[in-house]
Amino acid sequence: MALTQEQITAKTAELESYIAEQKDVKGALIPVMQKAQELFGYLSFETMELISERLDVPVSEIYGVATFYALFSLTPKGDNVISVCTGTACYVKGAAAVLDEVKKQLGIESGETTPDGKFSIQDTRCLGCCGLAPVMVINNDVYGRLEPADVADILAKY
Repeated sequence: MALTQEQITAKTAELESYIAEQKDVKGALIPVMQKAQELFGYLSFETMELISERLDVPVSEIYGVATFYALFSLTPKGDNVISVCTGTACYVKGAAAVLDEVKKQLGIESGETTPDGKFSIQDTRCLGCCGLAPVMVINNDVYGRLEPADVADILAKY
């Protein structure tokens, strides 16, 4: 769902206030980037420019950090973010087939968002739920011991 201009203005003001609090704190860049992503859902070029101006850090450095760490996204995420664990335990128990079924059901690849903005799939190496392998998380809901046949019913809940 797209933000209204009023929401963007309010979130920008909140970000600017946070930056002002953090400006003189050593190592403030990543916390500021995290706050920006929390507010807007991703790091747009415009947001990176704002951070650059306020922290006096080159946009290229911000972009480098954003593309290095998997926790940052440069594109908007869907309303429901799906993470299928492809760590070792999940992988050996069939995570690849589960991930393939999610991609098939949604018609998108990992790292993409459905055209309606409802779902995003993100690549995840370990969710720390090895005993439930294979595991998928949608937002904060954990689904374990999955088989590809389970995917359609799970997605229908969202």
